[in-house]
Amino acid sequence: MRTNYFASFKNFLSCFFILLLTASCQKEKDDTADPCPKTVAGIAGNYKLASLTYKASATSAEQDYLLFMDGCERDDIISLEANGTYNYQDAGMACSPDGTYSGTWGIAGNAIISDGVVNGTIQSFDCRKLIAYTTGVIVPGDRITLTIEKQ
Repeated sequence: MRTNYFASFKNFLSCFFILLLTASCQKEKDDTADPCPKTVAGIAGNYKLASLTYKASATSAEQDYLLFMDGCERDDIISLEANGTYNYQDAGMACSPDGTYSGTWGIAGNAIISDGVVNGTIQSFDCRKLIAYTTGVIVPGDRITLTIEKQ
């Protein structure tokens, strides 16, 4: 009995193309989804102040404002809750008077807004570190940059 190689090859190619078509019809992963969304739910968490800098103008030297803060203020915890509230906790070394307070916060476009704890344009957020800045606070053209890190 003679094997028909052409028929075998034809069957092989048919199976190969069926497998290829089946594989190409599978849903692709959505790689455009932001793993660190700049939303209230995405940013919510407990944070500690990591950096606070000030520049009087674009060409001036950056100043470290943490040097001007009391030690009891540098170890506080900011709890940004997913329900739009926050708690600023006088943690670690206690200040006198106690600096604990609470309020509301939210996201509007690329800005983080609150009634007291964090305000400004979101420069970056990598799921762990949030950097926001505000301009024109003391003089026109100045910039204060706040960096907080999740605990």
